[in-house]
Amino acid sequence: MNAITAQPSVISSFERNLTWWVLGCIVVGIGLGQVFPEFFQAVGGLKVAEVNLPVAVLIWLMIIPMLLKIDFKTMGDVLAHCKGIGVTLFINWIVKPFSMALLAWVFIRHLFGDLLPADQIDSYIAGLILLAAAPCTAMVFVWSGLCGGEPKFTLSQVALNDAIMLFAFAPLVALLLGLSSIVVPWDTLLTSLVLFIVVPVVISQFVREVVLAGRQQKLGALLKRIQPVSLSALLATLVLLFGFQGQQIIAQPFVIALLAIPIIIQVYFNSMLAYWLNKKLKVAHCVAAPSALIGASNFFELAVATAIALFGFNSGAALATVVGVLIEVPVMLSVVAIVNRTRDWYETA
Repeated sequence: MNAITAQPSVISSFERNLTWWVLGCIVVGIGLGQVFPEFFQAVGGLKVAEVNLPVAVLIWLMIIPMLLKIDFKTMGDVLAHCKGIGVTLFINWIVKPFSMALLAWVFIRHLFGDLLPADQIDSYIAGLILLAAAPCTAMVFVWSGLCGGEPKFTLSQVALNDAIMLFAFAPLVALLLGLSSIVVPWDTLLTSLVLFIVVPVVISQFVREVVLAGRQQKLGALLKRIQPVSLSALLATLVLLFGFQGQQIIAQPFVIALLAIPIIIQVYFNSMLAYWLNKKLKVAHCVAAPSALIGASNFFELAVATAIALFGFNSGAALATVVGVLIEVPVMLSVVAIVNRTRDWYETA
């Protein structure tokens, strides 16, 4: 393996039981969404270009601790991770969109075709493709932090994916959906880039350079203090997301369960393929783990906005992208658990 490694932090009892906390937050979110629908509708309506502002703030609380670990003066070190970057790009832009198109065709059109509304089949497939066509921007920082990922690699990979997305998203979706023109919600894309990359990077570097004056001891103490805040923000995000969609879950549980199956399969397929390719290329685990997570996660804000723009708010495409929102956190946390528990296997030649 490469000499560049990053040991994961010691797992607290809270983190060890994170699965149960996640399940509890899902139940609480759905329940609160039923009891206080007006509140969640009001909070859900606090958006800029389809990006929910309360969720954005919670995501800042989750990702800024990881960004605080990055010294931009040493960003050139990321060149040592070119194999991991290559694997992630291959999965994100070649494997994932086309594998999702295949899975949607197999499951939605054929295996589940008789169980779903016939007039929404094409729309469901379109929504699943939209979900897979853009890699995640924000939450991957959280996943990377939970698996001891190399922060500079994660930031560089996300920034590179975002740059490619500006040029490749519309042509890729047009190819897979067979549409002559795609209405890309540029406001959503650009707003997300600013909110989830530019703003937290600026905040983290201001804290690192001005508040902490670059002192490693003070940085370590700060990171230890804010770690519970970061995980609490993750759980609060879950409560909000499931509260927003609680009524849809109750109204269409069977349809949502069927749509979730190809999404879950593609997450595990793409993440494990990336993980295996990195192992074959002898990439360090601290790069392979976030590479697998970035390769599998989805930019659901962009997917939802594009589905609404192309097919309408009440379309099957919009519902399919919302299902991606609902399963993103619990499924990705399971991938985090897999890469953490298989570290010894990974580092065995």
